[in-house]
Amino acid sequence: MTTLTQSTALSASDRCDRCGAQGYVKVTLPSGGTLIFCGHHARKHEEKLRMIATEYVDETEKLSQN
Repeated sequence: MTTLTQSTALSASDRCDRCGAQGYVKVTLPSGGTLIFCGHHARKHEEKLRMIATEYVDETEKLSQN
């Protein structure tokens, strides 16, 4: 089961595991490991990530705040 969390857990130093851009989505795996993704890669893999995540922290709303 996936838990959706609204906490502010990511900072500018958290980088996407795929491309190195700033991370906006943090996925905690059942093993306890974590993956961090930029908005682009999180959207690209969202369906599969939500299926395996024990926690899914989505802070992509920060992209539209200025």
